[in-house]
This record gives sequence, structure tokens and C-alpha cells, in this order.
Amino acid sequence: MALPTGNSGVAHSFGLEFDGITIKSITEVSGLKIEQDVVQYKENGPDGKYRIINQPGRPKAPDITLTRGLSEDTSFESWVKDSRFGKMSDVRKGGAIIVYDYEGNPIKRYKLENAWPKSLEIGSLKAGDTSYLQEKLVLTCESIEVE
Repeated sequence: MALPTGNSGVAHSFGLEFDGITIKSITEVSGLKIEQDVVQYKENGPDGKYRIINQPGRPKAPDITLTRGLSEDTSFESWVKDSRFGKMSDVRKGGAIIVYDYEGNPIKRYKLENAWPKSLEIGSLKAGDTSYLQEKLVLTCESIEVE
């Protein structure tokens, strides 16, 4: 999955893939972040001067927000409902967020481990408004890796 030459910053669509099911209608992804704690080690050096040494600590789990247009697909709602009722063995899923190029070929995968829905938000409902309704699903996971 090499990035196309000259188009490395262009992402035309996104997809969510869990348990072999792909949802390609994702319009926005935010929170894709690989981060870890910083552990400070404080000491006096051989010359007697005080110094702070920063070292890598434990990885942090990200919250990832997926946005898509409101549709008849109930997969997000079902997933949230199962998590609210504590069916965590069914709810925790491994999968990936996939970035596709203009031809629909995958160019990057962000693999999520033990992801589950934290919240689902439906866009504002306003009388007379003609804007497109969206839903935002916030996932939390235990780790994220770039493939």
C-alpha cells in the first residue's frame, strides 16, 4: 500500500472495517493519534548539577471520532446499544480505519485493538434547516498501530 507519488497528502475517502464488515461512508476521522506518557527522571549529575531526563512511558489510548451522514444503516446504534448493556465480549472489536485513494484503493490502515463505542451523537435537528444530518461515533481503544 505505497502512497501514490505526488498525491501523498490526498485522502479521498475513509472506511471503517471490523469483523470483515467495511463501512465506506465515513466523511471525517479525528483523533488518530499515537501517543505515550513521558516519565521524568530527576537526578544530580556527576558534576553536581541538577538535571531532568525525559524517558518514554506507557502508551496512551486514543479516542477516535468518526463522522458520517445519517443513513438507514443501524450498525453504529447497535454497537452502542450492546456496549450500554455491558456485552463487552461482543462489543470490543479489532479492526481498522482505512484511507482510500481516488480510485478506491487502500493507501493506509490504522489498526485498532479492542475498540468500542464511547458515544454516538446525532447532529442538530432544526425546523426548516436543509443541511445534511450527520452522526458522530466516538470510539475508545486500547492501542493503535499504523500498517
